[in-house]
Amino acid sequence: MKQEIICGRKIVIEALERRESIEKVYVQNQLRGEEEIIIRRLCAEQLIPLKVVPLEKLRQLTTANHQGVVALSSAVRYQNLEEIVPWVFEQGRIPLILLLDRITDIRNLGAIARSAEIFGVDAIVYSMKKSAEINSHSIRISAGALLQIPVCRVKNSVDALQELRASGLKVYASSLETADPISSVDFTDPCVVIIGSEDHGISREIAAAADGLFKIPQVGQTESLNASVAAGVTLYEIMNQRANNA
Repeated sequence: MKQEIICGRKIVIEALERRESIEKVYVQNQLRGEEEIIIRRLCAEQLIPLKVVPLEKLRQLTTANHQGVVALSSAVRYQNLEEIVPWVFEQGRIPLILLLDRITDIRNLGAIARSAEIFGVDAIVYSMKKSAEINSHSIRISAGALLQIPVCRVKNSVDALQELRASGLKVYASSLETADPISSVDFTDPCVVIIGSEDHGISREIAAAADGLFKIPQVGQTESLNASVAAGVTLYEIMNQRANNA
């Protein structure tokens, strides 16, 4: 999906009301009035990042008559989290959801998505905050995988995990703070797997929300695996377990 620039207050509002896939909305810092309020409300309802910027920023984005509002269409079409699990069950599959906790490196995001598509992940869930953007660059790195696998953008990862658990999924997170090896976890049931940030791993809130933690055994001296490598190893283990259990 090609990323486009949408300009003008009414045009952006119409795009939001049609629930077109929007990556981000920029609003001039001096814009006031009913239309500005509507744009804020629609962005909040649809979990679309809204940035208040000076006029110079909008001029850098476009030379068109933007009326103080510019939106960027999304390179991917985001899916509703609440619809993903029922859809997977309807396909006769055991759900496998990958949640990314603060993955900020766009190269890791693309590489993780590529592994996720190859190893059969049903959807990628990621938070709006402290996360790399999904754009044409990350899509290229993913070799197009981000266009093939459902992506769910959420406001709060812990709330998303609670929703997924209510749908019958177990939650497991990769962490260096446990001695339990990845092979000790049963991934054959419906589950969510969490990969943490490149620098700090999973957050305390995410760890507390998980049903179990696992560690990828290592024998070298390097502190830990790269996030995308850890994701690939984890997803390969899951694929093997499910294949052997079939």
